[in-house]
Amino acid sequence: MTDALSEMLATHDVILADGATGTNLFNMGLMSGDAPELWNTDEPAKIRALYQGSVDAGSDLFLTNTFGGNASRLKLHDAHKRVRELNRVGAELGREVADKAGRKIVVAGSVGPTGEIMEPVGSLSHELAVEMFHEQADGLKEGGADVAWLETISAPEEYRAAAEAFALAGMNWVGTMSFDTAGRTMMGVTSDGMVKLVEDLPNPPLAFGANCGTGASDLLRTVLGFAAQGTERPIVAKGNAGIPKYVDGHIHYDGTPELMADYAEMARNSGAKIVGGCCGTMPDHLRLMREALDTRPKGAAPALEEIVAKLGAFSSASDGTGDDEGAPQRERRGRRRRG
Repeated sequence: MTDALSEMLATHDVILADGATGTNLFNMGLMSGDAPELWNTDEPAKIRALYQGSVDAGSDLFLTNTFGGNASRLKLHDAHKRVRELNRVGAELGREVADKAGRKIVVAGSVGPTGEIMEPVGSLSHELAVEMFHEQADGLKEGGADVAWLETISAPEEYRAAAEAFALAGMNWVGTMSFDTAGRTMMGVTSDGMVKLVEDLPNPPLAFGANCGTGASDLLRTVLGFAAQGTERPIVAKGNAGIPKYVDGHIHYDGTPELMADYAEMARNSGAKIVGGCCGTMPDHLRLMREALDTRPKGAAPALEEIVAKLGAFSSASDGTGDDEGAPQRERRGRRRRG
C-alpha cells in the first residue's frame, strides 16, 4: 500500500510538519472548553486558514483538526453521532488546501486519545477502543487524508488498539506518544519501551516518535533515546514551543521562533526524519524552522549539554530509562554550566 507520506519519506532528507492546532484556533476565537472539531462545519474558513498557515510557512505536512474527533470525547459536546462527518469534513478541508498548494503536501488525519483509561486499569475495553478509532479513521479516509496520525498517546494498550483500527480502515499511519512524566509517558512507557512496542505490532507505523510533553529539551532527549535503540524506522519529533506559562489569564509558550529553529536543527541531527511543533508553535516559528532545516548543514547528534544550553534545562534529572551511567549525569553537568 503506497501513500503520499511513504513517497515523501523516500525522497526528502527531512520533512517539516505543522505546529499547534489548539493555540492557533484559540487565537482565532475558539473558547476554552469548546470542541475544536465542531469548527470543521461551523467555521470552515478558519480551519482552512489554520491549514494554510502551515503550508505558507513551509510545512510539507499538516494535521487535520480532528484530534478529539472520537465518540468518547465528542460525547462531552453531544456530538458523538457526528464522528464520521466531522472527521470527513476536517480531512476534506485539508485536501482543498493541500491540492492547491502547488507542491506536494501530505494531509495527516489527526487521531488523539479517547480520554478514557483502558483495561485492566480502567473500564475501556480493547474492542470498544478499536471500534472508536476505526470509526474516526473511516471518516478521515473518506475525506481524503493521506495517512492516519495518532498522537499524544500515553498507554501502550491504546496505541495497539489504534494500530488495529487503522489496519481495519486500510490506512497507513504514524504514531507518537507524549513523554511528559520524568521521561516516561503518563502510563510509564519509556523511549526504549516505545521502540519495542512499535516493532512488535503486526502493522507498525510508517514513522513513530514523540509529541507534546513538556519542553523541547525533554522531547529531544527522548528522540535521542529512540535513536540509541538502532531503529531504522523514521522518527518524529513534534515538540512544544518552550514551556507553558500563565500570563494575564492565558497560557503562553515562551519558545521564540529562533529557539524553535535551533530545536528543528537539533531534532534532525538527533535522528528525527519528521520535525514539527506542538503546543504554542505558530507559523512564525515554522518559518524559521523551515529556514534552519534548509540552510544549516546536518551535523552530529547534540550532546545533552548543548540541548540545555540552547533550549533550556530538562524538567527531570532522568530520561526515564534508569540509565544512571548515561544521560542524567551528562545533563546535570550541563545544567551547572548553564547556571
